[in-house]
Amino acid sequence: MKMKGWIIGGTIFAIAAVSVIPIAVATNARVRKLQAYLAGKTTLTKKEFEVLDLDQNKKINAMDLLLAKKDALFHKNDPFMDVYAPIAANVKQIGRTYYHEDTKTLWCSHSGSGIAFTFEGTDCSITLVGDSQHFISNAAARYAVYLNDQQIMDAQVINAETEITILHADTIQHAEVRVIKLSEAAQSSFGIKDITVTAKEGILPAASKAHTIEFIGDSITCGYGVDDENINGGFRTMTENATRTYAYLTAEALQADYSMVSFSGHGIVSGYTNNSERNKTQLVPKYYDKLGFSYGVLEQKKKPQDIPWTFSAAPDLIVVNLGTNDASYTGNDSARQQEYMDGYVAFLKTIRQKNPDTPILCTLGIMGDTLCSSMELAVAQYRTETGDNNINSMRFAVQSAEDGYVVDWHPSAATHAKAAEKLTDFIRSWLGWQ
Repeated sequence: MKMKGWIIGGTIFAIAAVSVIPIAVATNARVRKLQAYLAGKTTLTKKEFEVLDLDQNKKINAMDLLLAKKDALFHKNDPFMDVYAPIAANVKQIGRTYYHEDTKTLWCSHSGSGIAFTFEGTDCSITLVGDSQHFISNAAARYAVYLNDQQIMDAQVINAETEITILHADTIQHAEVRVIKLSEAAQSSFGIKDITVTAKEGILPAASKAHTIEFIGDSITCGYGVDDENINGGFRTMTENATRTYAYLTAEALQADYSMVSFSGHGIVSGYTNNSERNKTQLVPKYYDKLGFSYGVLEQKKKPQDIPWTFSAAPDLIVVNLGTNDASYTGNDSARQQEYMDGYVAFLKTIRQKNPDTPILCTLGIMGDTLCSSMELAVAQYRTETGDNNINSMRFAVQSAEDGYVVDWHPSAATHAKAAEKLTDFIRSWLGWQ
């Protein structure tokens, strides 16, 4: 009996010694998260708590940290499960996004907004949350998921909360993940709440690209109806697709990150109108210094138009494509066209105030050239008033029947591709980008 007791005691002593000395310095992403939580430096989401409660006693304490350190020491080459709230340190944020500190949810409103990250592991799932529009089929946010540049998912966020599986493999793989919002901000947003991975060293943000372009526009920039060739198909978020737009294709061609600040039906001095009366409610300049605009409500009754935008990182180029909806108001009336020009100059001054050194390129023409000359005159007037020559203008070719039309006579994918080619060539020539 004494010998048995001595053997057991010796075993316990050996484990304790290992725990105190080498495990104290064993670390990985999970250990660091536990250390931060126990030190009161961070909070945990429900999913994080479940995964980090390693002894399954419904508490997070020093024992969980000890077990995590042990795992880091003895299984350092094996993947482990961890949960990441999508903050800047973990993911690359694409476009304008909003991080809700209390719930650790990253909200994506704008066309093309989302996240990108990489990891080495076997499994990955992401928890998505819907805004107040999620139960409306024609308004719920549409998104796509890419794994190693291959699209693996195209769906709408139709539930208040849902978990999607990105990867489930038998062996460790290198994974590059992107989640991109395909539909526009005005209708709805979705949130990314948790990223759960079984990985060797957690997740890392995807690399930044050579340049960043901000596109400011309307339904054309949103990819309105581009996935529906029936001109009478009617608006649906499920037929909007930011990745088929001239903006996204231009950014891809120039190896640039991007941000799309665009809303269907909006203009500079008037949104779309079918009665010649000025539409004062749908104006892009009203929302430029906000996260954006949406009919949908985020958490705690917040809307994108209630959230200030910080302009903390200036883009390398700003492309403005506004005037198509204004033309429904101005027509060929010279006084109204002057109103558009004055409003355009004022908006350019706002853009410049927020982005002091960024080149600005003003474009127009895909759905009609009624205001192209007025846009060019506005650029000239802005130069004269400010002495700012870091600005240029370019006309797109008007869409043609041979390239087809989509919902409500909007540009087809073929038209977007041609517009992207022209815009890409112009930017390369003007700015010397490769």
